[in-house]
Amino acid sequence: MDYENKPNGYYDNIRYEMIKYLPKEPKRIIDIGCGNGAYAEVLKQQTGAEVWGIEYVDKEATVAATKLDKVFSGRCEDYLDELPNSYFDAIYFNDVLEHLVDPDMVLDKIKYKLAPNGVLISSIPNVRYHNTFLRVLVQKDWRYEDFGVMDRTHLRFFTKKSIKRMYEDLDYTVMIHEGINRSRSIKPYLYNILTLFTQLDIRYPQYASVVKFNKESF
Repeated sequence: MDYENKPNGYYDNIRYEMIKYLPKEPKRIIDIGCGNGAYAEVLKQQTGAEVWGIEYVDKEATVAATKLDKVFSGRCEDYLDELPNSYFDAIYFNDVLEHLVDPDMVLDKIKYKLAPNGVLISSIPNVRYHNTFLRVLVQKDWRYEDFGVMDRTHLRFFTKKSIKRMYEDLDYTVMIHEGINRSRSIKPYLYNILTLFTQLDIRYPQYASVVKFNKESF
């Protein structure tokens, strides 16, 4: 996968819309896929928490290491066993799970790293987003791009329904599950007139989820 030649800004994107999902007064946070640490640094500044990161691209991880308390460089799968159990108040996966070969395995292992009241927070692209969905439906095309829902480095594709099912099947309790960064285009609304407004999920390029590990099932 060509992660070295991503467009400018790919690794320093600050996801301000994801900050609101943080629990109150978190003490320890880890940002999986932290890029150069820009977003995680904001979390650290705003909360005063101890903030860790894992980043696949070594040169970006090197930069992140100058901003955060601890940073691992490489595949997140390689470091799951090194993370302390019952430690993190918040674990972030901002547009990361779709890049993994086996996101279920990662989520299944990392749930044990959550503190007793900790939450896992994710942003995941919605393959039913109108730009993608209508291209497949009307133009009969499936075209990869340099970034966005159809990023050529995505290995997995999700919908609102499949994201929720993934978490529930892994014994997470879904607390929040909502579309973010809603399209300003009129196209999804026009399409919904024809479908009696049953396809409103196509307005959102991503879904944000906040989940807890349902430890009582074990």
